[in-house]
Amino acid sequence: MPAVNPASARGGLGSLRLRLLAGTLVWVALTVVVAGWGLGRLFNEHVERQFNAELGTHLEQLAAQLTLDVDDRPALRGALSDPRFARPYSGLYWQIDGIDPDRRGALRSRSLWDGVLVVPGDRPADGERHVHQAEGPDGARLQLVEQALHPAERPELRLRLIVAANAALIDEPVARFNRLLLLALGLLAGGLAVAALVQVRVGLRPLARLRDGLAAVRDGRAGAIQGRFPAEVQPLVDEFNAVLVRNAEVVERARTHAGNLAHAVKTPLAVLANAAEQAADDAAAATLARLVREQVGLARTQVEHHLARARAAAAVGVPGQRTPLRPVIEGLLRLMGKVHAARALQFELSACDPQLAFRGEAQDLHEMLGNLIDNASKWAARQVRVQVDVHGSELIVRIDDDGPGLRAEAREAVFARGVRADERTPGSGLGLSIVRELAQLYGGGVALLASPLGGLRAELRLPLAA
Repeated sequence: MPAVNPASARGGLGSLRLRLLAGTLVWVALTVVVAGWGLGRLFNEHVERQFNAELGTHLEQLAAQLTLDVDDRPALRGALSDPRFARPYSGLYWQIDGIDPDRRGALRSRSLWDGVLVVPGDRPADGERHVHQAEGPDGARLQLVEQALHPAERPELRLRLIVAANAALIDEPVARFNRLLLLALGLLAGGLAVAALVQVRVGLRPLARLRDGLAAVRDGRAGAIQGRFPAEVQPLVDEFNAVLVRNAEVVERARTHAGNLAHAVKTPLAVLANAAEQAADDAAAATLARLVREQVGLARTQVEHHLARARAAAAVGVPGQRTPLRPVIEGLLRLMGKVHAARALQFELSACDPQLAFRGEAQDLHEMLGNLIDNASKWAARQVRVQVDVHGSELIVRIDDDGPGLRAEAREAVFARGVRADERTPGSGLGLSIVRELAQLYGGGVALLASPLGGLRAELRLPLAA
């Protein structure tokens, strides 16, 4: 099973967590911006309407108090109710103009002091109100409302009534509201972002559990994904567990068929071998018997080789395989000590953590280590040493002997099928070939090097079970 890329597991452009967060945060930011713009505009329009409505009320009061003196000049029956009209430069002003430009400011509030309101030169219809922006005393920006009026005493006389106020009375509450709105929307956006982060983390937590379950299956710590998951994820878990069960059944049937085939072939081979032994009386029969024995022996080694290879190929595809390393090595060293007891060899295992495990089947590990340790024992003079190291996700098993070693140019040749380093040494010549094929099936390899003990070192690389 391929290893998981850590970068992709943590996140990146293809991360579901990043996509959900980015989409949510972009939507929250867009919503907050649009809401802020809309609320600010609505409040500004509301304040301006209220402001103009207040100016309209003053304008109505001004029209109600308007009269003409004996010289047909505009006058007021009484003062307006708002005291700001009587305070100079208070920010609230009124003015009555004649319709002609030379009669501008014919009557005005005390708050204007010696100033005059200058309004655009439009001609509003009778009773129509116009709203303008104009410059007032001290250069202040004013909002004004004007209306044309005909006094009842002189209907032919046309007057323009104007009420104005400092536009800062609009700008200040709007600016204050915008600051509060910005703060409130900022807090809201921050809260929504935190809520989105929490929601994504909580919502994707079952996927993290699923990933851990898959890792446990891959590393051999579990035979299936354990636990219950949300309704959206549970069918996926059930299907995957069903695939594991189905795969295990297929592998087991393949092994059974391979074993049955091997036994079916071994039986005729055994019959032929026995017949060859019994027919070795005369010269011709002896020749035939020798030929039969050689071919039967060759067929047996080929059957054993392909049976082991088929078994390993089936085991490699099964997730959850896990074999502790140290017990296997210790058992093989004890066995080799008994097999070679007459030679009094010293077998040593150094630097092997009890927690280390091979990600594969125990029988294949026995096959590979057994061949390598047996080979070292055959050539060792006095000592065989086994050492285990870890490099990344690989186990490295080094098997050293103090025998005569092997020339560098001959080390690769001994991996060929049927080739033996010394024809005088018993064996079929398939041991190292099987070791290499099994190791490569598991994604590892084997190499022969010079040993620090003076003989040969076999270095076996195998996948590490987490």
